[in-house]
Amino acid sequence: MRIISGTAKGLKLKTPKGFETRPTADRIKESVFNILNGLIDFSEVENVLDIFAGTGALGLESLSRGANSAVFIDFATADLISNNIQHGKFQNCKVLRGDFSKMLKKLACQNCKFDLIFSDPPYKKNLAEASINLVADLNLLTDNGLMIVEYGADEILNAEKLNCIRKINYGHTTNINIFQVRK
Repeated sequence: MRIISGTAKGLKLKTPKGFETRPTADRIKESVFNILNGLIDFSEVENVLDIFAGTGALGLESLSRGANSAVFIDFATADLISNNIQHGKFQNCKVLRGDFSKMLKKLACQNCKFDLIFSDPPYKKNLAEASINLVADLNLLTDNGLMIVEYGADEILNAEKLNCIRKINYGHTTNINIFQVRK
């Protein structure tokens, strides 16, 4: 697991031991960021939110490419994310340990909005759909922001509160959907 591009290109990230956390594969991450490069200018991204952050790789990749700040949410790997932030000397980062829904509600109470939101929950637990709906209900995405959601290829995703602008299938294991606020 490494940072692919930007100021921290090549930085190796620490990963959790065991199989509880499933980091996004480098090839999928690279593909997603290639697509995002055609949709946004990372130097104009103020706030990134990485839900179910795991290693923090998606938020840290965004920072490496020029995003200003990032918030990471994970219940089990908050210390690991903090270590990766320190190891890469990243600035303007906040790590929240806890249940994603409680942490999203906390951010909404602080009137936080995000230009880029990643959600990469454990597969087959309906958490992808739950995270999309909660982000929409709490109005956490800026008007021109994007939400990128990774979920299992065999999962059904009924997310009508945000507009799906792109769906990418990575074989028999992974789907990625990119959402925007409905206008």
